[in-house]
Amino acid sequence: MKKLSEEIKSGQLKQVYILYGEEAYLRNQYKEKLKNALLGEGDSMNFHYFEGKDVRSGEVIDLAETMPFLAERRVIMLENSGLFSHGGEELAAYLEAPSETAYFVFVEPTVDKRSKLYKAATVKGRAIEFGAQDEAVLKRWILGFLKKENKNITERDLDLFLDKTGSDMANIRGELEKLLCYCLDRDVITAQDIEKVCTKQVSNQIFDMINAVAEKKQQTAMTLYYDLLTLKEPPMRIMILIARQFNLLLQVKELRNKGLDANAIGTKVGLAGFIAKKYVAQASKFKEDDLRRALADCVESEEAVKTGRMNDVMSVELLIVKYSA
Repeated sequence: MKKLSEEIKSGQLKQVYILYGEEAYLRNQYKEKLKNALLGEGDSMNFHYFEGKDVRSGEVIDLAETMPFLAERRVIMLENSGLFSHGGEELAAYLEAPSETAYFVFVEPTVDKRSKLYKAATVKGRAIEFGAQDEAVLKRWILGFLKKENKNITERDLDLFLDKTGSDMANIRGELEKLLCYCLDRDVITAQDIEKVCTKQVSNQIFDMINAVAEKKQQTAMTLYYDLLTLKEPPMRIMILIARQFNLLLQVKELRNKGLDANAIGTKVGLAGFIAKKYVAQASKFKEDDLRRALADCVESEEAVKTGRMNDVMSVELLIVKYSA
């Protein structure tokens, strides 16, 4: 990101950029910065945007071969195209010798670095990964955002805020906007403000529910489940999230048994470092065999619901009861 920022600032831009990674907020921020740097604000004549998997490479190449109108560059942006997984061969061949006036920006959640398109694109330009940010980076970003608004927050309350929001920067930004509106006439954001205004992510509530199951706090686990139902979360979606949680915990436990630390585990399973630490702690409360059985039970429960042998609400209840007993 640092090199990309320097290139945008200096104007020494590459012909091809790939912006990829799970942090959508940063991808979106930098795609706009790149667009403005490549074109200059207000130039819509020389900008072409394609979104989705129905991109026709031939059409893109035709545009690339068209001279820009009263400008140095014609900019083509492709987002969520999936071309780095399959179907990008024709464009890869073109990028070996593209028109000097054609500039490309690819924006993707994931890429296959073995693909011909990735290799061709990185020869002509640069690939930048926007992964989940660690706790220290997120805290600096939040504090910088609050400072611009002349707001303060304690370290403890900042931890509470991140516990509510998780590491997704778009979600954090949205919750910060809500807090600023709520605390418009005050300088300090408090824990009470966070509890009143901020919405806890469903995935975080599932984490708390599984934690209660691990600690055999059956009533707490059931209460959290009923809270999710009150929030209109479908029981089968809750089931899928529970299965995902058990699967993550199993992966974390296996990696921990191999001697990896929390940060390395986070990198392997796609979690921010500070969140991975929580998963390591939670995984330690389960035996590996229990996690495997829980995953199998999730699959069996889902099948029982789909075949009409069990009510969806009850299927989750029985899982919670079984593993918190």
